[in-house]
Amino acid sequence: MTVSYTLEVANAKFGGFSKLLFRWRGSIYKLLYKESLVFCLMYSFFSVFYRFFLTEKQQLLFENVALYCDQFTNYIPMSFVLGFYVTLAFNRWWGQYTSFPLPDNLMMVVSGNVHGVDERGRLLRRTLMRYANLSSVLILRSISTRVRRRFPTLEQVVDAGFMTPLEHQQLDGLNSDFNKYWMPLTWFTNLASQARQEGRVRDDVALRLLMDELNNYRGKCSLLFHYDWISIPLVYTQVVTLAVYSFFGFCLIGRQFLNPEKGYKGHQLDLYVPVFTLLQFFFYAGWLKVGELIINPFGEDDDDFETNQLIDRNIQVSMLAVDDMYQNLPPTEKDKFWVERYLSVPYSTAAETLRPTFMGSTYDISFESGPAVSMPFVYKDECGDVDRKVKDVSLVRDRQLKASHLQTERGEGQFKVAVELIQANDNEQSSC
Repeated sequence: MTVSYTLEVANAKFGGFSKLLFRWRGSIYKLLYKESLVFCLMYSFFSVFYRFFLTEKQQLLFENVALYCDQFTNYIPMSFVLGFYVTLAFNRWWGQYTSFPLPDNLMMVVSGNVHGVDERGRLLRRTLMRYANLSSVLILRSISTRVRRRFPTLEQVVDAGFMTPLEHQQLDGLNSDFNKYWMPLTWFTNLASQARQEGRVRDDVALRLLMDELNNYRGKCSLLFHYDWISIPLVYTQVVTLAVYSFFGFCLIGRQFLNPEKGYKGHQLDLYVPVFTLLQFFFYAGWLKVGELIINPFGEDDDDFETNQLIDRNIQVSMLAVDDMYQNLPPTEKDKFWVERYLSVPYSTAAETLRPTFMGSTYDISFESGPAVSMPFVYKDECGDVDRKVKDVSLVRDRQLKASHLQTERGEGQFKVAVELIQANDNEQSSC
């Protein structure tokens, strides 16, 4: 189940995010504790081996290797490689979320344009929406392990009511080497055309609206399929993984605390526990885990998409919209403000302090008003000859010309597109 903490961060307050640090489900601790434990055990192994099992000559060699590793590990561009990769993975994650096929627009169009209160009209509307939901179930079975676990075979899809046995036979009977999630949408188009011939869809405009919404729905199903097909290039994922693992592999030796008596630079203390190296591991390895988590949100991680819940929601609301809600309107009555000239919606006592009063950032600023200044201007063309005169320049202050208030009259000669406005002296007349 997706981990939601939106309510807990609704208001910014002291230590607002701190409460989230003590959660386990969906946390970075749950994702990273195994890798952290392995890193700590390996670091402890090298530390104990260096201190108690090496001779002085061997310790000197180990110390030289440690200094060398510590010096050159910073050559690995961890922040750049990880940052770019996680950003790319996040954009992909958000794109997959926005590509999820929701039937809301389609069911509104079906409910408003496929008419008939009899059994035939009801059957048409319900079947159209069942075909749309069947298509999303078929595509999600192909990309989501949760849905595949729920519907391992098409027989389970039939048992769930998304498809009839005869439709199952037609689906299996079509010879195609590719995914056949588009077949129910083809049934949708054929059935909509049949409804148009029967007069259930009253005009071609309504039929076109149905087809447009169906194409939008089909496009999202297709986009999900292509997201699953075309991944982030494997070479980039390998580069990022090798960068992180090699960096901390060298840190196992390079970040060891060496004998302080030998006077190595930066090794004046022997703390046994590399606090800042562990923090660096937590941040960088955690960053890599974030990318691993969001690169495919159709798995079974805590924060992966709830595809099964979306399937349940979509089939329920679409059937309610086209069946129970069809022509099921509340009585039309005069609203509460029918006779009031000034409409004011009341606030509860708890929300009284939230009443909006903003009128604009400069609403309450006042300036000392003065007379409007009028300044004559003339046009000068590319050759320097006066070609057009400007008159009635109003609302001009501080020598700023408002182009929307200009009225010009054309002079003799060819009109020049490239012109320049110049300020005229007070004694300049049209003889310029």
